[in-house]
Amino acid sequence: MADIHIFSLGGLQEDGKNLYVVDVNDRLFILDAGLKYPTSELYGVDIIVNDIQYLIENQKRIVGIFLTHGHDDHIGGVYHILKEIPLPVFSSGFTNAVLLDRLKEENFPIRSEQFIIVSDRTVLKFDDVEVRFFEVAHNIPGCLGIALKTEDGYIIYTGNYNFDQNSKIHYSHMFRQLSYFSKEGVLALMTDSLGANNEQSRGTILEFKLRITNMISQAKGRMIFSLFSSDILRIQQIIDISVEQHKKVAILGRKTQRLVNQAMQLKYLNIPEENLANLRYIDDKNQNNDKNLVILVTGERHEPYFMLQRMSKQIDRLIHLESTDTIVILTTPYLGTEKMAARTLDMIYKVTTNVKELNTNLLPFSSANREEIKQMINLLKPKYILPVIGEYRHQYALRVVANCIGYADDQIIILDNGDVATFRNQKYCGITDEITVGEVLIDGKAFKDVGDVVMRDRELLAQDGVLMLCANINPRTKMILAGPEIVSKGFLYLNENDELKKEIIDVFKKVSIKYLVNKFVNWSEYKNSLKAELSHYIYKKTKRSPIIIPVLISTDLEMLKKQN
Repeated sequence: MADIHIFSLGGLQEDGKNLYVVDVNDRLFILDAGLKYPTSELYGVDIIVNDIQYLIENQKRIVGIFLTHGHDDHIGGVYHILKEIPLPVFSSGFTNAVLLDRLKEENFPIRSEQFIIVSDRTVLKFDDVEVRFFEVAHNIPGCLGIALKTEDGYIIYTGNYNFDQNSKIHYSHMFRQLSYFSKEGVLALMTDSLGANNEQSRGTILEFKLRITNMISQAKGRMIFSLFSSDILRIQQIIDISVEQHKKVAILGRKTQRLVNQAMQLKYLNIPEENLANLRYIDDKNQNNDKNLVILVTGERHEPYFMLQRMSKQIDRLIHLESTDTIVILTTPYLGTEKMAARTLDMIYKVTTNVKELNTNLLPFSSANREEIKQMINLLKPKYILPVIGEYRHQYALRVVANCIGYADDQIIILDNGDVATFRNQKYCGITDEITVGEVLIDGKAFKDVGDVVMRDRELLAQDGVLMLCANINPRTKMILAGPEIVSKGFLYLNENDELKKEIIDVFKKVSIKYLVNKFVNWSEYKNSLKAELSHYIYKKTKRSPIIIPVLISTDLEMLKKQN
C-alpha cells in the first residue's frame, strides 16, 4: 500500500500562488507553481511567490513540476524554483510556449530537454506511480488536469476548469477520461473551489456572440473592448465577430501580443492577416480614428484600466478617446483594483457616454460554478475531496456543495498552506504534520524578499513621509562645521513651521553633545540615538512617525589642506 501525503506551499486560503505537492512513497510531485499579485498596501512590490526552502531541502526527492495551464497564478513561480533547483517541467504545448517566453524574458538559460510537452494521451511512469493528463475547459488553450495513479487509487488535481459545452475544441472537456479514472478508483480529488459560491448559470457563447454582434453592427464609431490578456478564448471570440462584420482589428498590450503570437503559431488562434490593423503613433496627419476599427485593450489586473485612462486623457501614443467611440468593459475588477476600475469609468464617461457593461454571467468567469463542481465530483466519485485554489470561504462553500450530494464532513478535507494530509491503506489519517511556509515579496527583477523592515518603512513613507537631517562634522575638533540642514518630504512644510524646525535642531544639538566629547566618535551609535530621540520628540509634537534619516558627513579640514 502507498504512503501518501498531500500539502500546499501556496494557493489555499488565498488568491494565487498555487503550488501543491503530492508525496507518494517519499517522492514529491509538484503540481503548479504560481505567483500572486500584491494588494495596494504592499507598496512597490511587483509579485509575491512562495518560499521554496522546503523544496530546496528536499530537492533529491522531487520528481518534477507538472503544470495545468499558462496563467500566472499557476506558472508564474516556476522561474524562481528553476533558479534554485534544476527540475524537469511537464506541460501542454501551449503552456510550455507561454512558460518559455517568460523564462526568456528573465534571461533564464533554457535547455529543451528540461521542458517536456505532454498531452491527454501521455502516460509517465515513475516506479510504482503513473502520471496521466486529461483535457479541461478553461479560457486559455492547452489546459490539462493531472492524475497520479497510486496503489491506493488516483490522486486527481483539476486546476481551473468549467464545463462550458459551447466552447471551441481547444477549450473542451474530456468526459471519457474522467469516466476511466472513476472506474479505476479515485482516492482523492483536489478540485478548484473559486466558483463554489457562484450559483449563476453560465451564459452561452451564442448569447455573448449575439450581444457583441449587435454592439459592433450598431456602433457609429470605433469599438474599444477592455479584456484581460490571459483570456485568449474571449479575445478569439471578439476577433471572429469583428471579421464577420468586416472590421479591422488592433490588439494593444505588450504581453497579449506575445500570447497572441504564440497562440497563432500553435494554431490555437486565428486572425486573418487582412483584418489586422497596424497602428502608428498619433501625429498631425494620423489619428487612428477609422470608424471601421475594433480595438482590444488588454493587459493584466490594472493594465486595461490604466490604458483606458491614458486614452481618455488624450496622452496615449496610439488612441485618443472620442465622443463617437463605444467602450465595452469585459474586465471584472480583481481584488485591489476596484477603485481604479470605478475611476476609469468616470474618466471615460467624461469623453463618451457610449459605455457598455455586460451582465456578470456573460463575463469570463473561468472557474467551475456549483453545478459544475457537482458534475466533476459525480463523474469521478472520489473517496475524499480536497478543495484547493481559493480563499477559505471558497473551500467552505465547496464543502457545502459536496454535502449536498451525499459527502460527509470527514470526507471533505479543508487544509491551510503547510498542513500535511496523510493517507494510508486508502484511508485519511488526518493532518499529521505541518510544513513551514511563507511568502517572498519581489520588487523588480531581483529574486530577493523585500522583507518586513522594508515594507514597514514603505508604509511609513506613504503615511507619514520622511525627515532628513544633514550635518558636516569635523571628527578631529568635534565641531559642527555646517548644518544641520533639514529636508522634509511628505511630512511637514518646515518653512512654515519655524518653531518646530528650531526645536528639531535643539534636539540634534543635545544628542550631538553626548557623542562629540569623546576621543573617538561612534558614528553608528550617534546616528541611532539621533533617530530615536527625534522620532520620540516628533511623535510627541505631531502624532506622526516619519522615517528619520540622519546624514552625518565627517570632514577633517586639516587633512583636506594637506591633500591640497
